[in-house]
Amino acid sequence: MKFCSNCGGSISYHIPQGDNRLRHVCAQCQMVHYQNPRIIAGCLPVWGEQVLLCRRAIEPRRGYWTLPAGFMENGETLEQAAARETHEEACARVRDLSLYTLFDLPHINQVYMLFRAELVDLNFAPGEESLEVELFHEQNIPWSELAFPTIGRTLECYFADRLTQHYPVRNEPLEALRAHYKKAF
Repeated sequence: MKFCSNCGGSISYHIPQGDNRLRHVCAQCQMVHYQNPRIIAGCLPVWGEQVLLCRRAIEPRRGYWTLPAGFMENGETLEQAAARETHEEACARVRDLSLYTLFDLPHINQVYMLFRAELVDLNFAPGEESLEVELFHEQNIPWSELAFPTIGRTLECYFADRLTQHYPVRNEPLEALRAHYKKAF
């Protein structure tokens, strides 16, 4: 960031008085331009014994499989963001959303919040950000072709929890993901 969006003044990077972190601060009007983590909201859409995955048509990880998810927009709730992303990426409608996994990824300034959800019907198709969309049984999940460790871990938890039909909200630390997916970080 080079210029202030408030007054057009030049920006410096320093710790403002009364703060404890480096911030972008306007040298002219003293406005602090906060940069906060981005929230990724998405769904684990379920139809009977199957889950819906999308093959990414965009970078990063183009061509790899993922759950429908993306950046939350201003003016929407987490559930609305997750349902919107599912519709945008898979042209699918979901219901009965329930928060399921939460992952803090401070190294990339993101927080993943994924919901278990039921597909309303089988009317789905690739959206603009997907090459293809498909329902998978557990034994057919393309585990080695998953785009992100957060997606793999969410699927692992889901299939384990499905055996007991108990789906606790899981908030796993980054260290657990790193230990489990050594090659991905």
